[in-house]
Amino acid sequence: MIEFMSTAQPLQIGVIVSCVMLFFVFIGVRVAFATAGAGFLGLVWIFSAKMGFEKGFIVAVKMAGTIPHSKATTLSLSLIPTFILIGYLAYHAGLTKALFEAAKRWLGWLPGGLGVATVFSTAGFAAVSGASVATSAVFARVAIPEMLKMGYDKRFAAGVVAAGGTLASLIPPSAILVIYAIIVEQDVGTLLMAGFIPGIVSAFIYGGLVVVLALMNKDLGPPVRGFTWKQRFESIPGTLPIFFVVFIIMICIYGGVGTPTEAGALGAGVIMAMAFYKGMRWSTLKDALMESSKLTVMIFTMIWGVLLYVRFLGFADLPNAFSAWIAGIDQSPYITLLFILMAYAVLGMFMDAIGMLLLTLPVVYPAIIALNGGEFVTAADSAFGVSSAGCAIWFGIIVVKMAELCLITPPIGLNCFVVAGVRKDISVQDVFRGVTPFFAADVLTIAVLIAVPSIVLWLPSTM
Repeated sequence: MIEFMSTAQPLQIGVIVSCVMLFFVFIGVRVAFATAGAGFLGLVWIFSAKMGFEKGFIVAVKMAGTIPHSKATTLSLSLIPTFILIGYLAYHAGLTKALFEAAKRWLGWLPGGLGVATVFSTAGFAAVSGASVATSAVFARVAIPEMLKMGYDKRFAAGVVAAGGTLASLIPPSAILVIYAIIVEQDVGTLLMAGFIPGIVSAFIYGGLVVVLALMNKDLGPPVRGFTWKQRFESIPGTLPIFFVVFIIMICIYGGVGTPTEAGALGAGVIMAMAFYKGMRWSTLKDALMESSKLTVMIFTMIWGVLLYVRFLGFADLPNAFSAWIAGIDQSPYITLLFILMAYAVLGMFMDAIGMLLLTLPVVYPAIIALNGGEFVTAADSAFGVSSAGCAIWFGIIVVKMAELCLITPPIGLNCFVVAGVRKDISVQDVFRGVTPFFAADVLTIAVLIAVPSIVLWLPSTM
């Protein structure tokens, strides 16, 4: 055993340590600690095999110590706390209620009108909040009571809120897209803009599904009528702060006026001023800051652990070996992509979305690039009809959409647990039943994005 450990090749070490890491993840160890522990163990093993245990251990310790500092000081990571803070402050400023009220007055006349209003108000809130869980928690308090009061089926109401909350993963500002950009070393602003149109498309597909379900079963959600045009237009001013923040983010990122970090900071400042104008107290601000800090620390810790694991994978050369294997499979690249997405669907049943992406992207992303034709392939010569740079963006949106699906997939679907936690009168089983039809909507969205990559790539190409 000792002889094997001293003579093992880096690729063998990579496979063994990765299997150990996956074992710890599946028995319940937090992703941050499982990946950090595996990464450190792997670095010690690789360097010890080359230069002896004592020197190898010292080199591994030094390398592990530099990663948190070097990555915490990047501008990309500074986006995450500002995006999360915007969402919490928008809730305390009362903007979510104003947004839902406006959507109710304009869309309530449709079959399942309050459900449609919930979908599009969550999409609007997603444009100022980077966290899906926060979006679901907010609208579980705002939208579900209104739907239940109008006689909506409680499972249906809870399912609409849980599914609608996932839109925050795609529509900028999106914390999970920032994380993807950091892991695969792509431009954050480009990826954020790439998620805008797919997010809107996903919202329309959700809204269409709600209408179809309400037409098939009129007991699910009756329309809400009686609002005059005057009442509809009176609801618009309350939503203007959200549109103003969206305008700031779009101008800074799309227009190149500022950086995404500056856009997030300016947006948070605007929402904070509005929250104080609406009567937010210092104690409420403290709560918003604490909640933002807790979520930020959790995400940062996961990123640091995964980056240590990524550094180990680089020395083990496992991503290159996996990429070569994927590229060498004698079948349609679309079939291989389908199997990869199916693996994500299964993995998402047991892991949270961020952890799943952090865990898999270091190996899967290089494989997708290789499957498309390599790092320098043109769109004309590629397998998926997109260039290498376009493939990085296109696959990012698809895999984040898969992460959205995992947020509502039993038994770990986090959005469903959040909705059930906020609404004690609705069990988590009821939420999962209510959200089931939205799986079909997500599958349709993913199929559309795969078939028509220009939906993802058009807006970034105009930047």
